[in-house]
Amino acid sequence: MKIILFTHPLFLSHQSMPRFAKMIMLGMKQKGHEISVWYPTAIFSQLAFKNAALKKWLGYLDQFFIFPLEVKIRLLSCTRETLFVFSDNALGPWVPLVRKKHHVVHCHDFLAQQSAFGLLPESKTGISGKQYQKFIFWGYSKAKNFISISRKTQTDLHFLLPGTPKISQVVYNGLNQNFEPVKDIVKLRKVLSNRYNINFSRGYILHVGGNAFYKNKFGVLEIYQQWAISFKATIPLILIGEQPTSEMIAYANKSIASESIYFLTNIDDVQLKQFYQGCSVMVFPSLYEGFGWPIIEAMASGSIVITTDEDPMKEVAGNAGFYIPKKPIDSEKLLSWKITAATVLERIMKFTPEQRKDAILKSILNSKKFSTQDFINSIEKTYLKILENK
Repeated sequence: MKIILFTHPLFLSHQSMPRFAKMIMLGMKQKGHEISVWYPTAIFSQLAFKNAALKKWLGYLDQFFIFPLEVKIRLLSCTRETLFVFSDNALGPWVPLVRKKHHVVHCHDFLAQQSAFGLLPESKTGISGKQYQKFIFWGYSKAKNFISISRKTQTDLHFLLPGTPKISQVVYNGLNQNFEPVKDIVKLRKVLSNRYNINFSRGYILHVGGNAFYKNKFGVLEIYQQWAISFKATIPLILIGEQPTSEMIAYANKSIASESIYFLTNIDDVQLKQFYQGCSVMVFPSLYEGFGWPIIEAMASGSIVITTDEDPMKEVAGNAGFYIPKKPIDSEKLLSWKITAATVLERIMKFTPEQRKDAILKSILNSKKFSTQDFINSIEKTYLKILENK
């Protein structure tokens, strides 16, 4: 099988998408298939130097003017048996270039489109953002074959598409790194304590995620504040991800547990694995997700996970997760939500050694369902099915 894999350009500095694309590339190569990777290079965007806004707009020229011309030229040397694979539905504008050829679009989430189309009450999109998302939707809606990373993503896809796709499969993500429990958690916490000058000897609460509204990072701070109020708890809260917003910093500074809240950035993969391994519990109260990588990464590392009682979080965490309601939009219901979430957190923190051992075992067993090899085997089967479908 000959595969052309479309991926995001390197100048966008994505993290999860390049890992996903690399998982496909390496997996297909190991299966003996021929695979090439196509993506835009920085021509106009490199002229922007350190001007982020200018780089963004010049990057659009590279992606949607220069690159399509390059693709049309390259297509002249492709055989009819070539399969064109789009690693992300956000690459939709390129789909029409190959819509009459064998193709498939990997779908991660449709949050940006849902926000632009007014389907997410928690998020508003500007005029230019709406037009950009319509452009992306116009592109991937021309595709006939799709692979979604969760049933929730597939449901959202079918809701948005104007017609029924020829092929629509759900293939869960596979862990693309080696996450595993630590043998000596006391020793690990001591190492982390010395490295970051934070006392982790009694454990810590962990959150991993960016600042996007759907990650509900601010909600993590609210849960921790309520936990500190209701149960006089003070073990550290560690939030790993982007630089916090000014709103987050202001809230943390006013918290009664302000001295126990730490925002950590520029954490590499090795350090992230250690934080997963050493935490008492990971709190992941997302409002929406396409899949929820940190849930499985934490579970594979031997962590207990609290997450939102909605799909796809429930899909991924299964019977190993501990659930809280989705954060309400109605401010009058916010206090009740915080108290409920803090109570669940306190219950886990009060686990006996036997209860904790049992919960961790369930986490580890659940993570085994999401192997890279299963992912590769499943997408290969779908790829071959598409090539056979004339």
